[in-house]
Amino acid sequence: IERAIPVFQGARGRGLRLPMSIDTRSARVAEAALDAGADMINDVSAARHDPRMPRLLAERGVPFVIMHMQGSPQTMQAAPHYENVVADVAAFFEQRAEALTATGVDVPSQMIVDPGIGFGKTLEHNLALLRAAAGYGERWPVVVGPSRKRFLGEILNEPEPSGRVFGTAATVAHAALSGVAMVRVHDVKAMRQV
Repeated sequence: IERAIPVFQGARGRGLRLPMSIDTRSARVAEAALDAGADMINDVSAARHDPRMPRLLAERGVPFVIMHMQGSPQTMQAAPHYENVVADVAAFFEQRAEALTATGVDVPSQMIVDPGIGFGKTLEHNLALLRAAAGYGERWPVVVGPSRKRFLGEILNEPEPSGRVFGTAATVAHAALSGVAMVRVHDVKAMRQV
């Protein structure tokens, strides 16, 4: 709250009207950010970490991103395993939609899905999800966040995240051409040009 809220207040105070999102697993932080001018919530736990998050989503009626992650941020890369990563992630989104609907969240108009590129996934899992990500868009808007990720470093033999801009550009172009609704990137101007 100490780090994020002044940013939202400052941006809104200076007249910024672009949509802003808070990236948090905490309902308390999300609520404070919404009060300070945030428009949406990005929860990498898919509203599972904080039991108060679903109620906040229902009460506020704002768009929210649920991301698929195997395990927790501390354990997600220990030994990622899926029967079928594309189908398993789709089933996860269905389960979360059902659970959130049961708590009063307007899932059809609010939920955005993120297959969680790099979050509890191997290189092969990430590539399969990039190929299939637009398919989740039949039910919900899809956002992918491939920017500078480690799997690009593996492909490109590029250990430095800042050296993965062209790999990011390739994945952003693929996502846009395949019908993904949104991408999350670091190099905004360059990726907008892409």
